[in-house]
Amino acid sequence: METAEEKQQQQSTTTDYPSVKISIPSEVIEDILSRLPVQSTLRFRSVSKPWLSLISHPSFTKLHFTRSTRTALFISAYDHSTRQQHLLSAPRDGGPVSHLLTIDDASVHDITQAQHLNGLVLFSSVKLFSAYNHDKAFLLNPSTHKFFKLPDPCIDRKGRVSYLFGFDESRNEHKVLMIRQLRNPTTYEIRIFSMSTYSWRKIDAEPPVGFTWDRLGVYINISVCVNSVIHLMCRGDLPFPILAFDLRTEMFSVINTPQVSTPDEDPCIIKINGCIGVVFFDYNRVMENNEMHIWILQDYENHVWVRETIAFTEPWAELGYPFPRDSVNMDEIIFCSTKMSGNVTSLLVYNKIRRSFKPLQFTSGHQFPFSRALRFTLAKCYVESMMTL
Repeated sequence: METAEEKQQQQSTTTDYPSVKISIPSEVIEDILSRLPVQSTLRFRSVSKPWLSLISHPSFTKLHFTRSTRTALFISAYDHSTRQQHLLSAPRDGGPVSHLLTIDDASVHDITQAQHLNGLVLFSSVKLFSAYNHDKAFLLNPSTHKFFKLPDPCIDRKGRVSYLFGFDESRNEHKVLMIRQLRNPTTYEIRIFSMSTYSWRKIDAEPPVGFTWDRLGVYINISVCVNSVIHLMCRGDLPFPILAFDLRTEMFSVINTPQVSTPDEDPCIIKINGCIGVVFFDYNRVMENNEMHIWILQDYENHVWVRETIAFTEPWAELGYPFPRDSVNMDEIIFCSTKMSGNVTSLLVYNKIRRSFKPLQFTSGHQFPFSRALRFTLAKCYVESMMTL
């Protein structure tokens, strides 16, 4: 004879309950996915075909980037023992590095530069002691670990080449500006690489009135792009001019920098808070006063410059002669120093609001072990993006 408890158990096992199907609106799914880190979002492509279609669509890529608040660091390091240049990424707040790409046949004397826009990085390496064009340029997305090498724009490979990164807002397109210096006689050739056609195009661009090409110098390895205009520093008499190339009109113009006393070295241009910043470097003055000045172009239309004074909390030389290279976000500036080497390397980050420095330390990851022969040469900050190449 069955007990009441046994009857209840039997009923619970034999009764068929209706299955409940939960349906989440596609708008909600898109909203959630667009707020996740890049690597997490990419993994969700394997959930289903509808999710794959959603995440792969260009409109989702754009939405994800507009909501992205995550930044990370792009780092390059040269290995003396293997003559290789390693491109790495690291978390925004420090930690183990990840390997992106290795470039063979590198030299400690190569001029390297990394420029970033919308989550993409243009890395270029140019031989210093060579009359021929032994250059290499790569476009990378460090978040997706995708990259490709730019095709060689020159047939005869003579001359010295500089690559400058820009974004044409009118066409919603990334472009690379190439300036090649030819000698005997000295002339300049200008080409544009388009991401829509994946090809180079030679243009005939005249210098601005009163400007001569020789003020560009032999190498141009630092530039910033603001409002579809690529800006690069020039040399010569004071005030130092900034040569501006508008990607929309493909025309050059000149912006004058503030009148300052003659520095020991050529000024450096960086981007701060979406604005142009210029560092007028005077070695003796920095050593004596333990501070550095950055002029920021706050009003682009009216050419209004504002000076930012950065005071070092410790002697500049003991810190490894740190120099500003990039901005992390609206309030922070990255300083690179000669101490960027060893098993644990660090950067200094200056906070404009607190007017203080903090170190960021990076360690060897399982993908890329450090060695004593490794020397870190560049560090840039980029916004995580799903942008395709």
